[in-house]
Amino acid sequence: MLDAATRAVLAAYPALLAACRRREVRDPGSGVRLSPHLAGLLDQLDPREPVAVGELARRLRVTPATASLQLARLVRLRLVTRSRDVRDGRRVELRLTEAGVRIRATGSLLDPECVRAALARLPAAERGKAIAGMRALARAVAGPARSPAPRSPGR
Repeated sequence: MLDAATRAVLAAYPALLAACRRREVRDPGSGVRLSPHLAGLLDQLDPREPVAVGELARRLRVTPATASLQLARLVRLRLVTRSRDVRDGRRVELRLTEAGVRIRATGSLLDPECVRAALARLPAAERGKAIAGMRALARAVAGPARSPAPRSPGR
């Protein structure tokens, strides 16, 4: 059974996503259009720090083969580069290209104007609480700072 806080987040998030989801993301330089799904994949990559295909697949909760299929389109569009790790030739590293950085900079998977309008409809005090809550929840799911599950006595 879910607790009240979890039920509240699960009930609120789909409404926000349905109302404010971008239908496509466009590169302002080249005009290349991406689905929100592929644009979200770009959010997981960086132009300087490489990410291995396996690590990206773990982040996306898909198989490496599925991640590779999605990456193939981004490589063809010159938004992502693939290269072999110099220390381990079996490992493929991914980096964003300049065009990939441009698309990623266009914003999140949510339409900024829709979010701005929704925030403007909230009273100032509620707006601050909503923003603080979103930031706190994002920090909590980020990963490394999460606390381990409590251990039962005697283990």
